Amino acid sequence: SSDVGVATTLKIIQRIEKRVERDKYLGAKELNGILREEIAAMLSETSGEDAVDFAIPLNQKPYVIMVVGVNGVGKTTTIGKLASQFKKKGLNVVLGAADTFRAAAIDQLQVWADRVDIPIVRQDMGSDPASVAYDTLKSAVSKDADVVIIDTAGRLHNKVNLMNELTKIKRVMQKVVPDAPNDVLLVLDGSTGQNAFEQAKQFTIATEVTALAVTKLDGTAKGGVVIGISDQFQIPVKYIGVGEAIDDLQVFNKVEFVDSFFK
Repeated sequence: SSDVGVATTLKIIQRIEKRVERDKYLGAKELNGILREEIAAMLSETSGEDAVDFAIPLNQKPYVIMVVGVNGVGKTTTIGKLASQFKKKGLNVVLGAADTFRAAAIDQLQVWADRVDIPIVRQDMGSDPASVAYDTLKSAVSKDADVVIIDTAGRLHNKVNLMNELTKIKRVMQKVVPDAPNDVLLVLDGSTGQNAFEQAKQFTIATEVTALAVTKLDGTAKGGVVIGISDQFQIPVKYIGVGEAIDDLQVFNKVEFVDSFFK
């Protein structure tokens, strides 16, 4: 009922059956405990240890995050909130407005840059996104920035175009920072349930997604999609959006997250 998805639900049931055979559970209370543990264990297999904080590896500078996702999932907002959290940690952040397909996308990112007071690299609508990404990394290197967050266009109507564009952005960025991007962060709207699954499928075909940010998880019963997507695509969930405020982006904690299902 919370959109975990059929394949993942069956997997959880199989895990519980094995565990019950082995542990010989006593009643519903124990079963709930087993269910929590198995879901958390399954998330652990994908994501390893939870990050405790908004941190980046010390040996990678600038740390380049390329953000992908369709329009309307909260991509720009997630970038703004993420930038704010990194800045609070004393890191120098630079934003790149490489979603040049929509004028609104550039303006929205500018609003966040002004709000958080961090530099943004932008060109006009219709410019080459790869050129914006290149300029952003050049600027970041010259400013000795710690983190670069690049916004990209969220079009899914033509997978081939999307794939080509994201590949080109990566290739051009690597001329400046050879191992860029360090993370490809896919932003999904947790309230759209199975639709988020389909988006994850399309984007993982188009590019190598390394982490997930799931937004709009405030008070919705649809958060199970996080478990399903993480399991089906074997991609760790890094961040969750739980509200509108600037601090409502959290580092994903799987035990807390799973517990919230049983409250």
